[in-house]
Amino acid sequence: MAGFSELIKNFDKTRDYVKDFFIYGCKVRSDFDRKSIRTYGDEKRRVESWMGDCMRYCDSVRGRSVSISVDSGHIPENPLYNAYYSKSFTDNDIRLHFLITDFLRDGQSRTLKEIVDALNINYGQLFDEQTVRNKLKEYIDEGIIIPDKQGKTLYYSLTSNNADSFLQDFKGLDDALKFFSETQQFGIIGNSILKMLGLKNDLFFIKHNYIIHTLEDILLPEILSAMDGKRYVSLRTFSEKRRRKNDDIGSEKQAVPMQVLVSVQTGRRYLAAYMPDLKRFSAFRLDYMKTVKKGGICENYDDLKAKFDHNIQHCFGVSFGMRREIGAVTPMKITFFVDEKNEPYILDRLEREKRCCTLEKSGEHLYTLTEDVFDPNELMHWAKTFIGRIVRIEGGSDNIRQRFYGDIARMNRMYGGDKDEHIQ
Repeated sequence: MAGFSELIKNFDKTRDYVKDFFIYGCKVRSDFDRKSIRTYGDEKRRVESWMGDCMRYCDSVRGRSVSISVDSGHIPENPLYNAYYSKSFTDNDIRLHFLITDFLRDGQSRTLKEIVDALNINYGQLFDEQTVRNKLKEYIDEGIIIPDKQGKTLYYSLTSNNADSFLQDFKGLDDALKFFSETQQFGIIGNSILKMLGLKNDLFFIKHNYIIHTLEDILLPEILSAMDGKRYVSLRTFSEKRRRKNDDIGSEKQAVPMQVLVSVQTGRRYLAAYMPDLKRFSAFRLDYMKTVKKGGICENYDDLKAKFDHNIQHCFGVSFGMRREIGAVTPMKITFFVDEKNEPYILDRLEREKRCCTLEKSGEHLYTLTEDVFDPNELMHWAKTFIGRIVRIEGGSDNIRQRFYGDIARMNRMYGGDKDEHIQ
């Protein structure tokens, strides 16, 4: 019978489990129906060993729910990074790692045959050439080994670049590492370097640090590599409805990645991509994405990128509406009341958050926001945060305007008070 281990082979499974049970915190043991109850117990113990004091337990009639509870402004390190340090490895993996790096540490270049022979003669370890070749290829991709083809023969040498020398050559690099170890994009890389050097972040605490999104970092290298190579990608995604039903299969789509978009409000990340089957651009949430695989070269990538750059200028958020590659946009004009003298911060906020829109003064204490957008709903969601300052709305659709006026009337009925009420 296999024993319990804190190490894992499949990070995707653990990633989904951490999100469903420990991030959302709304599921209990009886909701786990993917495998046996014992699997639930193993996964629960595994995550508890990573998270330590960050666990919170809540008992209800449905059972005990477990979640992660932290104040991001008071922790020097994202606790979810621990999930990335839990990958299991074979005996050959760890043995080859130390033997190859030890043999090549003199800086000399060797052929595959020389390395295999040295492992046998110097270290008494017998490996076949294919196993060593695969490990060397893996380290070339990681930047640990440098290949050099001389004629028809490939030579391998250990890279001279290492974190210790960089810290000595560049003053203040350790502080930069501490800062970027807690930023959203690839903070796990900075954290890994700190751990390797025996350092800890003792300088920077981020109040609004969206730590959950570090679980998506495993998808970003494949996406960015596909964008750099102008390739198609195969995405396996699932919807909110499927997540609630424990449907971990999802649906597969082919897309051409264009850009990764990040919400400054929630930290949520999206992949903006072109959908060949639908002949339109769309955006996919990374936290609803299971896997990403690179495909073939997209021959018309540059043309699609030019169309995307044109379209993104008319997106207030991440929605491209139902438009095709190039389509008509919906004009919108929203006029706000702003007392510039006594409320300059309101004007500052309009300037700071207007995104693709144009802001102009249209009268005394009046400022008008103008833009042709694909999805007016995104603009209206933001405009409603200025409730009480909206003077008029022009453009868009009748449904959007009527919905806004209906919301105002409903709020008045809820909070306006009776006519004879003195305090409202």
